[in-house]
Amino acid sequence: MTIKANDLLTKTQKWYDESYTQEGFKAQRLYPNEELLRFFGRHFFNSTDRENRKQIRVLELGCGSGANLWMISKEGFDTYGIDISESAIHLAQQMLNHWETDAILERGSFDDMPFADDYFDVIVDVFSTNCLVESQFEHCLSEVKRCLKPNGLFFSYTPSVNSDAFKNYGKAELLDPWTLDCVCREGSPFIGQNYPFRFCSEKRYFQLLESVGIKPEYCEKVGRTYHNGKEYFEFLVVSGTNNGKK
Repeated sequence: MTIKANDLLTKTQKWYDESYTQEGFKAQRLYPNEELLRFFGRHFFNSTDRENRKQIRVLELGCGSGANLWMISKEGFDTYGIDISESAIHLAQQMLNHWETDAILERGSFDDMPFADDYFDVIVDVFSTNCLVESQFEHCLSEVKRCLKPNGLFFSYTPSVNSDAFKNYGKAELLDPWTLDCVCREGSPFIGQNYPFRFCSEKRYFQLLESVGIKPEYCEKVGRTYHNGKEYFEFLVVSGTNNGKK
């Protein structure tokens, strides 16, 4: 199945604009991802004085309505968010206002980021870059590499190929070996996500990171069941360090 990259991005943007416009904050959780909290705990919460965190510049890819962003900002980091949906950006600003904190928000695609080289200390992705097909994701990682400072950190929480939603995708079609055109099988977790939905394996993720110059350093698998144990969905929790080489 062949669709132009711009058409795929437009499809994703439209779906999220409609979702956030219709459902508001109900379209996404209100509190930060647990694995993201663990990542910050490992790297910063025990070793970085709070007063020094403003020197650490953090970008969230696909910040959505700000469920992770408010925590990053509230913890004192110099915080940025980017999202393809204008509706998401408006909600994220409301979320930041609610928690009496702030961040710099940009509407745009994270496979072509409007930021300078070597700009961020940390870039995080929580269940967002999976809306990119494989070729777009490869370019996104090259953008992550470009925007990270030498020894900067990258974190990702993304769907695993071990999920039943990928093993049995019903009437969905494959856009490439890793990406469904949507999630549409009855009973599948995240059914109704009518945009590209990519899964990954640990081996493949490590290959992609290494190919752009990010050294993989951590990988865990986090899974849960749905519908009284009938459906299994798994996430990869991956992080690595920019090796600094161009």
